[in-house]
Amino acid sequence: MIIDTSLPDFVLRKATVEDCPLILSFIRELAEYEKLLHEVVASVETLEETLFGEVAYAQSVIGEYQGTAVGYALFFHNFSTFTGRPGIYLEDLYVQPHMRGKGFGKCLLAYLARLAVDKGCTRVEWSVLDWNEPSIQFYRSIGAAPMDEWTVQRLDGEALASFAKEF
Repeated sequence: MIIDTSLPDFVLRKATVEDCPLILSFIRELAEYEKLLHEVVASVETLEETLFGEVAYAQSVIGEYQGTAVGYALFFHNFSTFTGRPGIYLEDLYVQPHMRGKGFGKCLLAYLARLAVDKGCTRVEWSVLDWNEPSIQFYRSIGAAPMDEWTVQRLDGEALASFAKEF
């Protein structure tokens, strides 16, 4: 499904299972930019299963400029007990470096904002590395506010497996 945008020659489309190799390449490019490529263990097979399997845990939209994929957003729904409504968590927003500055990332994020509003969601949230000043400035320019009093916590790997045994 093609989604027209206000940017010339730039369209969005919902990802399909055939896009899993492309999505993985974008994941790897983003991880390299974030200096976290060594942490990527996703594969085409895991993406096929988790994005397009019996239970789709997340969704992705691909940005195409003049018919070529140049970026993507990967997101899923979360829930706010305070509002009693769903939200959208943006896991990845990525535009290839040679295509930045053209409004494509902003367009992808605006699409998610529109999707959130249309679905009755009360927020769109994401994380950004504290050293990524260009992205932080961009997020401030669209009205995003930092959650200064909140710290992300993670339980994974051996700690996750070990703690699961407590149940």
